Amino acid sequence: MSVFPFSIETRTRRTRFSAIIPPLIAVCTTIVASIIILTSLDVSPSRALYYLYIAPMATRFNFAEVILKMAPLLLIAQGLAIGFRARIWNIGAEGQLIMGAIGGSLLPIWFNDSGNILMLPAMVVVGAIFGMAWAAIAAVLRVRMNANEILVTLMLNSIALQVLYYLISGPLRDPFGFNFPQSALFPDVAMLPVLLANTRANISIFFAVLVTLLAWFFMQRSFPGYRLQVGGSAPDAARYAGFGEKQAIWVSLLVGGTCAGIAGVFEVAGPLGQLQRVVTPGYGFAAIIVAFLGGLNALGILAAAFFMALIYVGGDIAQTSAKVPYSVNTVLQGVLLVSYIASRVFSDYRVQLRKPAPNRQERV
Repeated sequence: MSVFPFSIETRTRRTRFSAIIPPLIAVCTTIVASIIILTSLDVSPSRALYYLYIAPMATRFNFAEVILKMAPLLLIAQGLAIGFRARIWNIGAEGQLIMGAIGGSLLPIWFNDSGNILMLPAMVVVGAIFGMAWAAIAAVLRVRMNANEILVTLMLNSIALQVLYYLISGPLRDPFGFNFPQSALFPDVAMLPVLLANTRANISIFFAVLVTLLAWFFMQRSFPGYRLQVGGSAPDAARYAGFGEKQAIWVSLLVGGTCAGIAGVFEVAGPLGQLQRVVTPGYGFAAIIVAFLGGLNALGILAAAFFMALIYVGGDIAQTSAKVPYSVNTVLQGVLLVSYIASRVFSDYRVQLRKPAPNRQERV
């Protein structure tokens, strides 16, 4: 007999709006939390709303920054969502992004004077291979030794970061960079074309949207995508039907690693223009929130990536305009994730109070 005065049951009936309600609640909760946090930091509620959610879209330059940050979040989240739908939990997108950035940077660093127009496509291919190879380590350990992919991918993040620190402080450091831990600047042929003049936005957003369409088609209209979903939701039925679990592990991790690796190339070939110590402000972890906030649906992730990019840019504006700590961004991301999980629990399950059992005297 349970000691709790309530029971939790799975909801059998759901409306067409059931999948939309948890993200909306999470977004509203995050907005309210941001107002409370910034008000506690002596920022008026109206200014808090303006800094975080209006200012990022108020000017052409700020909106371009939203697009710039949205591209890697969207790209990584789409790759992760495919694995999450199959119940393969890849938490290593941050490390896979770093390795992709390292791999993509090798060509412009080694052939800095080259004017070959194929350099940028080659960087994307090499970066994708590096990200895929880093994710393959977790796949091998999971398939061969049944190692938990959550722990393995999470630890690989730290290893990738140390590899980056070693390379930019030694073999890949710019010899004319006054001993700063960074590579030489990339030539123009290795840089992404700018999307809007006098801004940092580049064409990586088009690639991210293309990946979104491919991810939607793969999961909703293709048989391999259906196999992945069945393997995740009903593994016993999938094995009975001949759907291989090992194949699902490989596909999920390699797709996630590939998308994260390409996102890393877009960072060094876009706003950074070189391999630096800080390649990413945490896109690999934030993309996990984006994937779940979008309901692991390709089109929902598109909207979630835009909102997360809004938080990034709004936090930067609040930091420069009102001296708000940058850690507010991280806090709001945490609020977004926790509120989504909580609302999703009440959306998927019904909590009912237990009827008190009659005592012995009443039964007599």
